Amino acid sequence: MPMVEINEIIFRAYDIRGVYNKDISPRVFNRIGYATGCYIRRNLKGEDIAIGNDIRKSSVPLTYAFISGVTSAGVNVEYLGTTSFGETLLNSWKANVDLISYITASHLSAEWNGVKFYYNDGVGLPEKELYKIRDYTLKQVYKPVGLEKIGSIRYVDNIRENYETFFKNKFSFNRKLRVAVDCGGGSTSLSIPHVFPNLGLDLKHVFCKPDPMFSSRSADPKPEHLGELIKTVREEKCDFGVAFDGDGDRSVIVDDKGRVLSSDTTGIIIGKYGLNRKGMVIANIECSKTVYEELIPLGFKIKQIPVGHTFLTIHAKKEKALLGIESSGHIIIPEYFLFDDAIIVPLKIAEILDKREATLSSLKDEIPVYPMKKEEIPCSDLLKFKVVEQLNREVSEEYDNVENLDGVRINLSEGWVLIRPSNTSPLIRLTVEANTEKDVDKLLKMFKRKVEEIIRKMG
Repeated sequence: MPMVEINEIIFRAYDIRGVYNKDISPRVFNRIGYATGCYIRRNLKGEDIAIGNDIRKSSVPLTYAFISGVTSAGVNVEYLGTTSFGETLLNSWKANVDLISYITASHLSAEWNGVKFYYNDGVGLPEKELYKIRDYTLKQVYKPVGLEKIGSIRYVDNIRENYETFFKNKFSFNRKLRVAVDCGGGSTSLSIPHVFPNLGLDLKHVFCKPDPMFSSRSADPKPEHLGELIKTVREEKCDFGVAFDGDGDRSVIVDDKGRVLSSDTTGIIIGKYGLNRKGMVIANIECSKTVYEELIPLGFKIKQIPVGHTFLTIHAKKEKALLGIESSGHIIIPEYFLFDDAIIVPLKIAEILDKREATLSSLKDEIPVYPMKKEEIPCSDLLKFKVVEQLNREVSEEYDNVENLDGVRINLSEGWVLIRPSNTSPLIRLTVEANTEKDVDKLLKMFKRKVEEIIRKMG
């Protein structure tokens, strides 16, 4: 079979991702599927994979090509079809498969797509294992099995029913809480409108019909994209609101006053009021110092990890954590499952409000907020890691307290600065938290200039 041109840059730290018909295509995904099958057989000593896909226009053709590649390696497929991320993971979790894959580009715009992988316990496939799939793909040694050994395909039934039943068995509410839900036209549009009402929640819909082009709002639920949700919360007098990203592995909570909660604040509220015991909390390096100030005095221990949902699941399992907080909106509560199905966050918030008979705004107001700002500096995938390496060399000579857990973090008396290459986009991310707005602006301006100077010199 002829060679297929494959851009190595599509293989990222957490997943495989690229622009459709530019970086990725059905032909490329056929080869990735075959490589995944080889990985399952050779590295996992297995022969079964579960596969689901999101609602993007390119997802079905990519999935079929991926399945063709997987089965040509002699691996059997459990196909869940077009589903939310949570539906795929929950229906495959603890099933008799060796790997779970979900075709999606998560929060990226409609022209992007990709695939991410999980073990059958819900833990994300670590970078070193994902790169084994990369290496199998790039070698392009394509030796499909004979006819008698081609993998089978089974279409999984009762996906939505199983998903709804799981949460019915975990949650019940005494009050009929009113919740505004913004699915953004993403994959949670397939599941949330069924699950929430069946649990007795009064659901107010915002963009809850599948929209493969994300024409109503961005697939990335940043605060500036949530105007319609905030308006609905206020006008409908909702107890709170929630917005999901494109595939449903991240959520953003809005309180009853229409204020957007950071992932840190949401995690703190769950830690303070939603857990039955104290123990380990996982928080990434970008989380606010408020997480430490609020949870450690209550008896929690906190382990700092690199940014990324895969690290969150890996360390949560390793540390037997009760809670995992990721600054971008991934939150896991391992008493339910280890994977980052974002539906668990609003359900836990609803449970807390139901039991405490409190407003979310009152719980939010108990938690101090330090000024924090973030910037995204465009930088090519080929250059961004080199830029951060050079920055590290320069700041290590200039400052005493520099960390390299993930990118470069400079700890200062007035606050901290984190500069790291994005693992999902051609960007360098800059985050600053400080004691005052003045300090935040000063540090942001200073370190943004440093990064841009290095980009100019190296570019």
